[in-house]
Amino acid sequence: MGKRRRAPRMTFASRFARGRRLDRNPLRRASDRAETVVLTLLMVAFLAGAPLAALASGAQVHARAERTALAQQASRHQVAATVEEVPLVPPNSGNVGTAAQVRWTAANGKAGTGWTSVPLGTAVGAKVSVWATPGGQLTSPPLTGSQVKDLTILGGAAGVGAVAALLALCGLTVRWSLDRRRMAAWDVDWRTTGPRWTTRR
Repeated sequence: MGKRRRAPRMTFASRFARGRRLDRNPLRRASDRAETVVLTLLMVAFLAGAPLAALASGAQVHARAERTALAQQASRHQVAATVEEVPLVPPNSGNVGTAAQVRWTAANGKAGTGWTSVPLGTAVGAKVSVWATPGGQLTSPPLTGSQVKDLTILGGAAGVGAVAALLALCGLTVRWSLDRRRMAAWDVDWRTTGPRWTTRR
């Protein structure tokens, strides 16, 4: 006996596409065809709008990040600081750095103290470089070029995500509206055909 031919396995994508064909199938309702048209338009809108949204949002974030980096570079400067206190850290803790108290002299001649991160094993009295404001307050380093680039990429991805979320919301709204119409149509059909099936003879 010959082996039976196995029917091809239906995937989710194939089932999804099969149920939304624009053909002459008499079982396909007008709402099904309308849903297919709307989904197609939403897909086209995403393919056309996503690159534009990525470019626009990425450019906007890039411009803001560059302005922030320039402002930080103008208002922050590196100063040499002396380590005054380093908390004990167990050698097997797995940390590569620790917080240490340092002292430095700001550009205006005022001495300042604060806590900053230093490599593990830094000894008291060692010299480290820290970033400070003109007023002598410790601060973080200015944004680097790679950080600006990373923020630009995140901005572009956020733009694509916003377009996808908006179109998905539109699709869900249309689907909800069509489902309500389908339920109403099924209710009308049942009122017409139901009594014929349930009438006792």
